[in-house]
Amino acid sequence: MGKRTRRDGGPRDTTPPPAPPSLRVPVWDAHTHLDLQEGDIASALSAAAEVGVSTLVQVGIDVPSSRWAAEAAFDNPRVHATVALHPNEAPRLVLGDPDGWSGQRREPGGMAALDAALAVVDELAALPHVRGVGETGLDYFRTGPEGAEVQHESFRRHIAIAKRHGKALVIHDRDAHDDVLRILQEEGAPETVVFHCFSGDAEMAKTCAERGYVMSFAGNMTYPSAQPLRDALAVAPLDLLLVETDAPFLTPVPFRGRPNAPYLIPVTVRAMADVKGVDEDVLCHALAANAERVFGDR
Repeated sequence: MGKRTRRDGGPRDTTPPPAPPSLRVPVWDAHTHLDLQEGDIASALSAAAEVGVSTLVQVGIDVPSSRWAAEAAFDNPRVHATVALHPNEAPRLVLGDPDGWSGQRREPGGMAALDAALAVVDELAALPHVRGVGETGLDYFRTGPEGAEVQHESFRRHIAIAKRHGKALVIHDRDAHDDVLRILQEEGAPETVVFHCFSGDAEMAKTCAERGYVMSFAGNMTYPSAQPLRDALAVAPLDLLLVETDAPFLTPVPFRGRPNAPYLIPVTVRAMADVKGVDEDVLCHALAANAERVFGDR
């Protein structure tokens, strides 16, 4: 399977961080992008297993990466897939983009291009080893007002796909909290909703908890400027928490700026346990049970 090229130029220091001490209770990496990481899947799984990370959720962001995720999950029982068009991918398909995810110019395709891509997502979402639809949602940071309408349409149609196939909906929400929550209410949320790389504050965490939405925290919750994330984590119920890397992005402190990978999950887990004021093993048991409930066999 071919891999994609990172659009952000990669980390400043390409030296892989050392492996942390192993967790005593295995957990999942609930959101990763193996197709953007160095090395092969077998090596990533081995390194993760050595530190107590048992299972990886490989996430699609466009048609090629969604197909890659589905193939990886089919070939590897410890990999589960999610498939989708990233919020920023929908405007690229419809309106065009100077470089696209792959660094190649994309010409405008109109709504027909979005329809065709979503048809593939729908087909992949029916596969048993595909456990979620995402990452979908809204991103107002990288896509301006001209792309918002397309993002909204794509998000609504992903919600329908998730409900049709009984799969978890994995949400990317950047600078768009109110609209994401509103559209979920308008469309009727699927049974299982996951806010990947939770980016809200404590009040949003309380709203998500009231609605039964799962909140997945990544390495950025360790950053000095991320007190609102730690405040949100502090009030989030244990039975609605996941942990993720979003690797190769969002490497936790003290390795920020270096490449992230699933084997670094224990660093974030221990930071989460400190914020929650709970024993590491207690948190790990909750994280593992939640991941199994969200992404396990249905």
